[in-house]
Amino acid sequence: MRPVPRPARTSLTVLALLAAVCALLVGGAGSAFAHASLSGSDPADSTVLKEAPRQVTLTFTESVTFSEASVRVLSPENQRVNPAPAQHADGKSNTARVQLSDELPRGTYTVAWRVVSADGHPISGAFVFSVGKPSETAAVVPDGSSDDSAVGRLYAFIRYLAYSGLALLVGAAAFVVVCLPAAGGVRPVRRLLAAGWAVLVVSTVALLLLRGPYETAGRLTSVFDLAQLGRTVVGRPGTALVVRLVLLAAAAVLLKRCAVRLRGRDEGHDVGAGSPDLGRRLHWTGAALALGLAFTWAAAEHASAGIQVPLAVPVAVLHLLAMGVWLGGLITLVIVLRSHGTAGRTVPADAVSRFSTMAFAAVAVLVGTGVYQSWRQVGSWEALTTTSYGRTLLVKVAVVVVVLWVASFSRRWTARLLHEAAPAAETRTVPEPERVKVTVGAPDVPAATDGGGAPDAPGGGEVRGAAGPPSPDADVHRRAHQRGLRRTVAVEAALGVVVLAMSTLLTGTQPSRAAGESAAAAAAAAQEPQAKVATVPFDMGTAGHQGAVQITLAPGRVGENTVEAVVFSADGGLATVPELRLTLTQEALGIGPIDAKLKNQKGFWAVYDLQLPMPGEWTLNITVRTSEIDQVTVRGSVNIAPLPRRPAV
Repeated sequence: MRPVPRPARTSLTVLALLAAVCALLVGGAGSAFAHASLSGSDPADSTVLKEAPRQVTLTFTESVTFSEASVRVLSPENQRVNPAPAQHADGKSNTARVQLSDELPRGTYTVAWRVVSADGHPISGAFVFSVGKPSETAAVVPDGSSDDSAVGRLYAFIRYLAYSGLALLVGAAAFVVVCLPAAGGVRPVRRLLAAGWAVLVVSTVALLLLRGPYETAGRLTSVFDLAQLGRTVVGRPGTALVVRLVLLAAAAVLLKRCAVRLRGRDEGHDVGAGSPDLGRRLHWTGAALALGLAFTWAAAEHASAGIQVPLAVPVAVLHLLAMGVWLGGLITLVIVLRSHGTAGRTVPADAVSRFSTMAFAAVAVLVGTGVYQSWRQVGSWEALTTTSYGRTLLVKVAVVVVVLWVASFSRRWTARLLHEAAPAAETRTVPEPERVKVTVGAPDVPAATDGGGAPDAPGGGEVRGAAGPPSPDADVHRRAHQRGLRRTVAVEAALGVVVLAMSTLLTGTQPSRAAGESAAAAAAAAQEPQAKVATVPFDMGTAGHQGAVQITLAPGRVGENTVEAVVFSADGGLATVPELRLTLTQEALGIGPIDAKLKNQKGFWAVYDLQLPMPGEWTLNITVRTSEIDQVTVRGSVNIAPLPRRPAV
C-alpha cells in the first residue's frame, strides 16, 4: 500500500486565505453607511424659537422609509400636534417632514421618530425644541433599541431559521447534483431537502407577518393587522419576502419533478451505481432559483445600502450561496455517511472527492466575499475591537479558522479513501489449462473460459488488469476511513452552524463604519471648546487709548449659554464702565437682534440664561458707555456650534 500523501497544497492554500483575511480586512475607501443616522433637523435639537414652526423636517445620511406613525411631534402635555403622517421633503428620499397644527402653545415639544434605513433595519431617536421658552414636558419616548423588544428578538431568531433553511435546501441540492446524483433516492436526503424547503417557507411567512411590528415597534399581537401587512408588502423588505415565497413555490414544483424521476428506486440500492441523470434543464433551473433566493436577501439588507452597491449585491449573493453549498453539503454528507454506515455499505470515494473539491471552492468563495464585505462594513483595525460589529466579526473569523483546521482533517480522510479506491494493477493467477482429448472430425468444442468469456491463457501465468473481488482488509480500511470522515465532517458542520449564527447576528448589528461615524461626530463635539471667547477693541475717547471688551459664551453651543463680559483699559487692566449692552444677530438667517440683557456683577457684566436658537456665525453688537455722555458701539463675531447629534438606535 502506498503511503497517504499529506495535503500540503491544501494547508498552504488555507494559510493564504487566512493571510488574505488579515491583509484585506481593512481598507481606505470612503464612508459606507449600512444603517442610516440622523444628520440634521429643522428645528434643531434644543433650539428655542420665538414663534411656533409650521413644520418639522428631519434629514438622514441615506434614504429612509416610514409609516404613518414614524414621526410624532408631542406637546408638553404629551398630545400629538402633527395631524398628518410624514412625507419626503421636496421629493428627497433621505428626508422626513411633518406639518404641525396651528397656534401651538408655548413650551417644549418632543420629536420622536422611527424610520427604516435603506438596508431594512429600523432606527429611532428623539430630540426637543421649545417655543417661547423651555418648559417641563410629559412626553415619554421609548429609549431602547428596536432589537431589544420581544418582536425584535423573535424576528432575529426567525431570520436565523430562514438562513438555516436556505443552507439545507441549497446544500443538499448541490450535493445531489454535483457529488452523488443517486443520493436523491435516499430517503434521509429527500427528507433533508423537504425540511430545508419547509423551514424556509415557514420562516419567510413569519418574517412577512412580523415585519410590520418590527418596523413600527408594535406589539406582537399586531402581526395579523391586514392594513399593516398591506403596507409591509409594498416596501422593499416586504417585496423581497413575497418574491422569495414565489421562488419557493417554483422550487416545490422542481423538487416534485425530481421526485417523480427518482420514484420507484429501491432504497437499499447502492447509490454508487446506476444513478439517474436529473436532466440539464432541471440543473440550470435549480441554479437560477438558488440565485433568486439569495438575491432576496442581498437586495434588502446591508449590501443594498452604502458604497459600491452594484458590486456589493452580487458579492452578497455569492456569499450566501457559498454558505449554503458548504454548510448544507456538509450536513448532507454526514447523513449519507451515516445511512450507508448503518446499512453496511460504503459511499463511493469519487463522490467524497467531488464534495471535498466543491466544499473547498465554496470556502474559498466565502473567504473572498467575506473579506470584501468586512472591508466595506468595518473599514479600520480599530473598529474591530471598539464596535459591536467588529467584535462579533472577530468571533466569526475565529470560528472560521477552527472550521478550516477541522476541514484539513476531513480532507486527509478523503485522501485516504481515494488512495484505497485507486485502481491498482491487480494480478490474478490463471490455472494451467487441461489437455482435452478430441476425436478427429468431431465438432469443435468451445475453449474453456474463466468466468468472463475470455479464453484461458496458454501455459498459465498472470494476467494484469483483471479485477478480483475486494479483499476483506481493504473493505475494513474503507469503513474505518469513512467513520473518521463522518466524525470530522460532523464537527465541521456543527461549527458551521455557529458561523451561521454569527452571520445572522451581524445582519442585525450596526456596521462599524456607521457606528464610527456617530462616534466621530460625538467625539468632535466633545473636543469643541467649552467656551467661545471674542475680544473686540474699542476707542476709549482719549487719543491713543484703545480699550477692549472680552465676551465669553459658555458652552458656546445652541441652547442656553452663560455670557460674561469684561472691559480692559489701554494698559491691560480692568476698567469699570457705567453701562455695557450686548445684542447678537444671525445675519445669514435673519435672526435677531437678541438682547443679552447683561447685568453689572461688580467688576464684570454677565447673564446666565441667554438662549441661542441656531448654530453658525453670530454678530456681536457691543455698546460701551465710558462716561455720562460718551459711548461707542463696536462689532465682533463668534461661531456658535450645533449640539452633538444623538446616535440612532
